[in-house]
Amino acid sequence: MSEAQSAPQPAAAQTTAQTPAAWGAVISLTLGVFGLVTAEFLPVSLLTPMARDLNVSEGLAGQAISTTAIFALITSLLIATVTRRFDRRHVLLSFSVFLIISSIIVGMAENFAFLLLGRILLGVALGGFWAMSAATVMRLVPASDVPRALAIMFSGVSAATVFAAPVGSYLGDIISWRSVFLLTAGVGAITFVAQFITLPSLPPRGRATLRTLIDLINRPGMKLGLFSLVLIITGHFALFTYVRPFLENVTGVATAGVSGVLLGFGLANFAGTYLAGALISRSLRMTIALMPLLMGLCALGMVAIDGALNPTIVLVAIWGMAFGGVPVAWSTWITRTVPDEAESGGGLFVAGFQTAIASGAVIGGVIFDHVGSLGVFSIGGVILVGAALFATIVLRTISTVTPATEQA
Repeated sequence: MSEAQSAPQPAAAQTTAQTPAAWGAVISLTLGVFGLVTAEFLPVSLLTPMARDLNVSEGLAGQAISTTAIFALITSLLIATVTRRFDRRHVLLSFSVFLIISSIIVGMAENFAFLLLGRILLGVALGGFWAMSAATVMRLVPASDVPRALAIMFSGVSAATVFAAPVGSYLGDIISWRSVFLLTAGVGAITFVAQFITLPSLPPRGRATLRTLIDLINRPGMKLGLFSLVLIITGHFALFTYVRPFLENVTGVATAGVSGVLLGFGLANFAGTYLAGALISRSLRMTIALMPLLMGLCALGMVAIDGALNPTIVLVAIWGMAFGGVPVAWSTWITRTVPDEAESGGGLFVAGFQTAIASGAVIGGVIFDHVGSLGVFSIGGVILVGAALFATIVLRTISTVTPATEQA
């Protein structure tokens, strides 16, 4: 599958390409990713002690996650407009400060309302960071190194996936859930110091108004491209939300075994972020289409073998590896499709991602209640295979700005 012909780069992109790579700054952004995503998903593994300590139901305590997601969605759409006059270095540093304050508030919360305040601050930091991250990477490294830099940054997600659930649960039993969140504040402090040292001054670029979001959506291919992304993420989270019931009820894995299989998923996800960087350098379109295709085939394969243990473990790992490449590939697509408004484009990317997370969980839940986990994985697999085919067709019609070094 060949890439579109390279187009002349705008002045901003040419300037970025001539700037020496600031890899230290990229690493500091990776630390930010790790801290934010870890804080986002810690309640998953600490829900029971949190609910007990705050004297609320587990269902209500779970709203700590949805509250963060809602404010991340809102912030992702507004952050470029609200901060359009501020140096991006200062804005990114503020997100690390929000992570610190949020974690301290949650760790010291005496009631559920106070805890939600901390989770709202985290949502603002999370949505703002993700909206600006790809655009920031574009300015830190030459254009030809952007896929590799994005892969490094998104490895922070994989590391958090490995850390948040098993390690958070383990430490929560030893030092209490409150102490775990206070440790996350420490991660935020380390991140702030690293970013303060390594991030250069990054004056704002682009128009960044609410009208900009509408204009971007109306650009050729954006609507269909974002719809492809939503399909892929919806299919993934329909599966991932109900992977534990599948492993326990179909495969027959014990609780401890589930943790081991999911650890394998996270480690493979980590490897997938780096594999995606190499694949994108060959063909972005191929990478975007290949990842959901592999994920869908893995889901259908797990259904076909009816829970055979060892093949299921392998298929879950391949699924994790493939999903590791999805955010890297689509962030790269944003930077090449709207390089002049990458921050606002990043906001649309995050909004689509958050919407798909919610819709995937809801759709998966409806299917699960009617036909069980085998039905979820059958339909989710079909959605992912269909999304891969749809993305292949859609991206053939979209011209993207590619690095001059990339082969046509």
